[in-house]
Amino acid sequence: MGEIDDALERAAASTATRPIPKSAGARMRFLLKTEKGSTLAVATRLGISRRTVERYLKGTLRQPRKELAARLEREVRRDWQPRVRQRAKKRAATTGGIVVETRARFGFTAAPGSTDDGRMRRITQHLPAAYAARLFDAQAGGAGEQQLRRIAAEGLQEIYFKDRGRRAADLEVEFTDIDYIELDF
Repeated sequence: MGEIDDALERAAASTATRPIPKSAGARMRFLLKTEKGSTLAVATRLGISRRTVERYLKGTLRQPRKELAARLEREVRRDWQPRVRQRAKKRAATTGGIVVETRARFGFTAAPGSTDDGRMRRITQHLPAAYAARLFDAQAGGAGEQQLRRIAAEGLQEIYFKDRGRRAADLEVEFTDIDYIELDF
């Protein structure tokens, strides 16, 4: 997964209305329910043995190792409250839009003969619903990091740098060297 894909996942996870289960046993039970009772499927998702899953479900094991705890939390967050996530994504893609906060290198190519070398900028910008919809569609379609980055760069170019078409008509923005990126919808 890439930086923008991860940021989209974090933004979707932050829309949850209830906290995820706390204990390892409760998290295992949740994953078991989402996998329709298959301990083998849960074990495969977590990279552990089927017997280990059964021990957590029975209560014999209670404290997972650090790396297993991280994988367990990540997998539970991925499936937690899917309808709430879908509603939030639909609202962002149709009416709300998406907020991009990033620190990255932005370079420009403008009118013939003029260029501006890239420099690090910190930008927080609300992008309209059309760009959110394009990001979600590309992510659902299995787009790579470059395509997601191109969509985000186009949105920032049109809204932030070109001011919705009121200035710098020929400006082309390059969005590289992402230090961090956070998305919210």
